[in-house]
Amino acid sequence: MAYSPNRLEHARSLQDQIVAWRRDIHIHPELGFQEYRTAKMVAEALNEMGIEAETGVGITGVVARIGEGKPVIGIRADMDALPIQEENDVDYASQNAHTMHACGHDAHTAILLGVARMLSEMPEEDRPAGEIRLLFQPSEEQQDSEGKSGAMRMIDDGALEGVDHVIALHVASGTESGKIEIRSGYAMANTDAFNAKIIGTGGHGAAPHRGTDPIFMLAQLINAIHGIRARRINPVHPAVISIGAVHAGDACNVIPAEVELNGTIRSYSEEIRQDLHRELEAAFGVVKALGGDYELEIIPGYDATYNDPEVAKLIESITSDMLGADRLEPAEPGMGGEDFGYMTKLAPGAMFYLGAKYDDQLRAHHTPVFNIDESAFPVGAAMLVETAYQLAKRATS
Repeated sequence: MAYSPNRLEHARSLQDQIVAWRRDIHIHPELGFQEYRTAKMVAEALNEMGIEAETGVGITGVVARIGEGKPVIGIRADMDALPIQEENDVDYASQNAHTMHACGHDAHTAILLGVARMLSEMPEEDRPAGEIRLLFQPSEEQQDSEGKSGAMRMIDDGALEGVDHVIALHVASGTESGKIEIRSGYAMANTDAFNAKIIGTGGHGAAPHRGTDPIFMLAQLINAIHGIRARRINPVHPAVISIGAVHAGDACNVIPAEVELNGTIRSYSEEIRQDLHRELEAAFGVVKALGGDYELEIIPGYDATYNDPEVAKLIESITSDMLGADRLEPAEPGMGGEDFGYMTKLAPGAMFYLGAKYDDQLRAHHTPVFNIDESAFPVGAAMLVETAYQLAKRATS
């Protein structure tokens, strides 16, 4: 594959600007659907490049179009932060209490602004054919009161109308800086949740035989739930049910009347997703068998993210040609969730991981010490521009 030899060089010339954007966003993080300052900054930066920005898309999202006609290639970046108190001792640490960019969305947004800058500086004849649609998305991390995330809201507002392909990146704090990871097929999972209550009578701890004990029922139920994956689901299909919280009782000598528990349900295929839901309901039958009752609510979450095999293969080829084959690594399958999957259901696309390991300390995503190597940003920008260019070229050749 032939790629523009100056793509990476162009991106590297913007390193300082991309870093400045990222740090500005990092200092001023905003939670989902509250990204007013971030969206304003993005729109102003785009306008300074001569690119018209549409704000208020999907509540607090921003959409910009470069070029016109077909094909339409969408490039998405999420903008929201997390409710975490930052512990990093850096001069660009969050100034907003209990709010932090602990997943790299500040970098995603800055890199996409770098993409916009690269495209705006290119001679028109060197730009990808058709339209490049920049999708600055709010609220990937959480859903609103109607159960909708930022991707869903942007889709509702027409941001994906006419899009032929859609691509994105996600920084990876545990992967060597500048390396690219890409997985073909399912890359992230369906992410459902459940809330449940086990109902007994409670009683005195000294006389358990005079009532029904929901904690005893819980002990049997946990085995039944964990047995779903082991004995009720085909072992070749990815599936997870985890209990994350249990709440019961206030005193050592009082058997409580109720136990509350919450958990998560993960899968790739829709068939296994529904099987897990049915099996979870069936597992709660043990509670009734032991003389209790229960309430169970299964809360649908994000759909699985599916990387189109052809787009994933293209990203692999671009990585090898632009960066070298040694900079490409296959991404391990994971059961994390991402609402980018709603976009790839509408238009074939893929998300790749951009290695951005900061140092030898464990700086996992969603932790107070999360941080990333900013020198990787130009690699991400160049990869997105080249992938969009090649997708557009394929569509018009």
